[in-house]
Amino acid sequence: MKTKIILLLCFVFVMGVHSQETTLEGEKALEMRQKMSCHTLEEGKPMYSMWEGRIYSRVQGEKDRHLLNVIGFNIRQCECVEDPIRGKGFNLVGREIMMYLDPKTNEIIDEWENPWTGEMVNVVHVANDPVNMRSTFYEKDKEGNSTAKASFRKYGEIGVTSNEIPLFYKNPLAGDYQKYVGGTYHAMEIFNTYYNAEELTNSKIKNISQSNISWQRMSQWLPWMEMGGRPGWIIANATGISVLEKDRVWGRIQKILDERYPKYKAPQALGDKRPNETSWTVFKKYLEDNTNKRKIEKTRD
Repeated sequence: MKTKIILLLCFVFVMGVHSQETTLEGEKALEMRQKMSCHTLEEGKPMYSMWEGRIYSRVQGEKDRHLLNVIGFNIRQCECVEDPIRGKGFNLVGREIMMYLDPKTNEIIDEWENPWTGEMVNVVHVANDPVNMRSTFYEKDKEGNSTAKASFRKYGEIGVTSNEIPLFYKNPLAGDYQKYVGGTYHAMEIFNTYYNAEELTNSKIKNISQSNISWQRMSQWLPWMEMGGRPGWIIANATGISVLEKDRVWGRIQKILDERYPKYKAPQALGDKRPNETSWTVFKKYLEDNTNKRKIEKTRD
């Protein structure tokens, strides 16, 4: 399937076919959004997403450096809801991991030598639980007007959704005066996802067999890198797939889940209302846990 999609995309672009912008509305838009989010119109059916890629540095006045490789996994499931005014809707619950790898050996690393400071630092891998949909997506607004819309670009048989997500929010590791002295977290994520257009838009087709992922992220240094206020950014670029079949999860990810993150083999229960975790909130807890451990050890001494 993946090879077929790639070859078809190549053919389309070589032939110079322009995209056809398509927008669905109402219940069809709701269905498309749910398929985009969970690959299925069925409630409680897990979707498995996997990706792999590279991370580079960008510092003014020096060549970009290939710092790390990555491999990641997200698991999620959708919940179908209905409101007397807003009509049908859905939300989702999920969690994800992403491992940082040596750029030469492609093996998982738990320590990293900072090439600018020469310091050996502990690597804090991504383990975000939960990563939930922040609000329910409904077909209608609070007055009962049908407002749901969903758009994609169509290239032949391929449907492409493209989303740029600017991030600018209070950094959990900084103080209360970021508006005045800086420190606000600033990044952008870009998602381009490729589907079979018929599967994506046909209401009679309940499941999407596979989508292909392209993900990029431009952000500040990762907190565990201990870069302080040094100028620069990191750029991540990765590709992968999303599927509904558990036995299609990559063997390497299965091994990581078995050895390090067994609870991530399944999504949490529907209805999870916990606030979402990010790399920054997880790192803050990591620092606090280590500080408490050192205090306990000091007391014992």
